[in-house]
Amino acid sequence: MPLFTEKFLTELIERNDIVDVVSQYVQLNRRSGSNLFGLCPFHSEKTPSFSVSRSKQIYHCFGCGKGGGVINFVMEIENVGFVDAVAILAKRAGMEMPEREDDPESRKRERILALNKDAARFFYECLNAPGGSRGREYMAGRKISRKTATDFGLGFAPDTWDSLRNAMREKGYTDYELLDAGLVKKGRNGGVYDAFRNRLMFPVIDVRGNVVAFSGRILGDGEPKYLNSPETAVFSKSRNLFALNRAKRSKAGYFLLAEGNVDVVSLHQAGFDSAVASLGTSLTEQQAQLLSHYKNEVIIAYDNDEAGSKATSRAIGMFEKLDVKVRVIRLDGAQKDPDEYIQTRGAEAFQKLIEGSENRMEYKLRSIREKYDLSRPEEKAGFAEEAVRLVARLPLQAERQVYGAVIAERIGVRADAVQSDVESQRKRLLRSTEKKENRELIGQTAKQRKYENPASAIAEEGIVRLLYLEPSLIHTEGLPPPGAFTDRRLAKLYEHLTGKLRRGELVSTATMGELLDSGEMSLLVQIIEEPENLSESAKTLADYLTAMKKAAPKTIKDILEEKQNQEKGKQ
Repeated sequence: MPLFTEKFLTELIERNDIVDVVSQYVQLNRRSGSNLFGLCPFHSEKTPSFSVSRSKQIYHCFGCGKGGGVINFVMEIENVGFVDAVAILAKRAGMEMPEREDDPESRKRERILALNKDAARFFYECLNAPGGSRGREYMAGRKISRKTATDFGLGFAPDTWDSLRNAMREKGYTDYELLDAGLVKKGRNGGVYDAFRNRLMFPVIDVRGNVVAFSGRILGDGEPKYLNSPETAVFSKSRNLFALNRAKRSKAGYFLLAEGNVDVVSLHQAGFDSAVASLGTSLTEQQAQLLSHYKNEVIIAYDNDEAGSKATSRAIGMFEKLDVKVRVIRLDGAQKDPDEYIQTRGAEAFQKLIEGSENRMEYKLRSIREKYDLSRPEEKAGFAEEAVRLVARLPLQAERQVYGAVIAERIGVRADAVQSDVESQRKRLLRSTEKKENRELIGQTAKQRKYENPASAIAEEGIVRLLYLEPSLIHTEGLPPPGAFTDRRLAKLYEHLTGKLRRGELVSTATMGELLDSGEMSLLVQIIEEPENLSESAKTLADYLTAMKKAAPKTIKDILEEKQNQEKGKQ
């Protein structure tokens, strides 16, 4: 039974044009025919290969192969299932979701979200109750105001084993639901106990306003300093950032990327409302992509220590792949993080740090410079070699000349000498990169469309394409059963396609989306994207059926019959 009616899905697609939806995440500008192109949000690339067709209401990346309709796009970009993607689009279009009773996974997600909301309210009430004095004292020590605490929904987890569990049980939640949400842990004797105890609680709220997880800062000594919710049905640590729900509304043209939750709260309180943090882990590619959906500039404000420097270098590399402008704040003096800097020197001093922040090349060149003693000739040579390799990667010649001159000034040589080395290195780099990209593209294409029996698979693709584009062909006599297809993926597409058409159901990326996984949907889009002459569709289908029959693998019975016929012909 379909999850949603054809009427509902058709209206949903009509009210969520794929170009409008994709444009909220991807900058589409380059045209090729009727299609729009942009940088793919699902893999790193510098040349746009992500195509969106308004006429067909599909997307397809020629680099990584992903494709589908608007529902599939939301599933991929938001990391949600089919039902939740439909819910997101329905909310966007102002449509009511139909009543459904047959989706346990969706009900589980809804239940966890409701539980998280109630837990957040419980922690908030504990912070403001007499027993929450330790949490309030900690906030006072970190100069977090009560207004800021309210704005962020901060709370306090009591130093007990079952306060949250008992409170949630009274609201009707079960231990199993509490375990699913990561709010309790299993004990050795089979019982459960509260996962968060004696901690200042930071609710993690996604961009749609749902409480999806919690991050607890310990009060006093102990490890871990921050305890985060585990992966759940509603939370993926690598795909969420603390305070993004607030920061994405900032009028600042950039995100401030900090390490800790307290840093972010302190920055917002001081007026820097574009601050976010990556929930106690190193920045992930998914988080970098998520930030790039909203702004094209990030200022990194990590801690002033060795770990912070390493994390900064990693983050710069991720943002470079996404063509996001990057700057780096250098915390001077003894202050180790943004919170401490603001508390010691004030918001105006931090604003000056932002204004004087280094761009990525300045930061990288200074980092290289700090590794060498330029008073020694051999160290100068080492610095020059490493710095030239860095500058040679810049795409614009003007940039290469500017930073080539900086290198020359640092080591006391003529700028043209360094520039010559930069351009020579650039040529070698381009030759190497071109070969690598060609190998990767060939490998990706082969992986996407590799068939054991290519001759039959080409015919099988044609049959799928014609039936999708000309549904009336379902009445053609002699259509083969799915088992006659030589490729498992094509057989599945064909089976679902013919099943829907024989039941008189509508076929589209929306109605097929609930039956196919992302790889199968991508394959379907690749197939229907290819040109097909529909003026003589019945004859073309017959040709495909003949070609498929000829290319079909022979059974032992076929071989024996063919041999017997050959022997009869000789007599």
